[in-house]
Amino acid sequence: MIIWLASYPKSGNTLLRSILSSYFLSNDGEFKFENLYQISQFPLLKHFTSINVDINEDKAIFKNSINAQNFINKEKGKVRFFKTHSSFSKINNYNFTDLQNTLGVIYIVRDPRNVVNSLAHHYNFSIDEAIDTMIDKKKFMSRTDKNAEVFAGSWNFNYYSWKNLDQHKKYFLIKYEDLITNKKSIILKVFKFLNSLGMKFDIDMIKLNKVIKSTEFEEMKTLEQKETFTEAMIDEKTGRRKIFFNLGPNNDWRVNLDKKNKAKIFWLIDPIDGTKEYIAKVFCKEMEELGYL
Repeated sequence: MIIWLASYPKSGNTLLRSILSSYFLSNDGEFKFENLYQISQFPLLKHFTSINVDINEDKAIFKNSINAQNFINKEKGKVRFFKTHSSFSKINNYNFTDLQNTLGVIYIVRDPRNVVNSLAHHYNFSIDEAIDTMIDKKKFMSRTDKNAEVFAGSWNFNYYSWKNLDQHKKYFLIKYEDLITNKKSIILKVFKFLNSLGMKFDIDMIKLNKVIKSTEFEEMKTLEQKETFTEAMIDEKTGRRKIFFNLGPNNDWRVNLDKKNKAKIFWLIDPIDGTKEYIAKVFCKEMEELGYL
């Protein structure tokens, strides 16, 4: 069965994977890229070649998403983590996943005002392009040489789509900001959720403390400077890999977004009359629900 680590792109999925891979896939709790890679992404093109699907046809991939997961889950009783940026929805009337293949989902969300700059840096977008991407309800994330195309939808659609699993007690929500400021407490809650799904294990606090220390942003940034992180995007202008661990918790929309781009997402309202200073045009409901407004 699959436990999804789901998120809109650039919302902290890599940090969550880093923590879980360091705890479950290492002997000592030390973060290493080779352990992180063991929690791979779905859908990868190789998931479909293994079941003889023509990967040149995106429609064939969407049609066979469940079949690929059935193949992954053919070994009964085994639990696997998979990262995904797909929404939990139908594409061309075919489901991305189902309850028979999904043990649960840990969904990580990030203040969309900070996703903007991170998205722009990672995908070589302008700020305008990043904003347009986030509000696009019909947004597909393009395939790469390894990854299949996925339907992400808009930032809020992606968030709400996975929240539907809450009614089945298969859903756990993490805010990136809480994971940064209160990592141990949040991970212990994640472990409790995993236990509730039937993934029984004893908690090794000594190992967990090592995980927490080795997955601090500056530690991972330093490691990236020493080793190649293959998930970092190639800069089209230089042909070199862009820095993946770029700003992290120092990414602040108040600094990174100019007045024009703030106004594109937000109505700027004079706080003197008692209203909020920034109200999201598109994401107001979700941001208030999540405590970002």
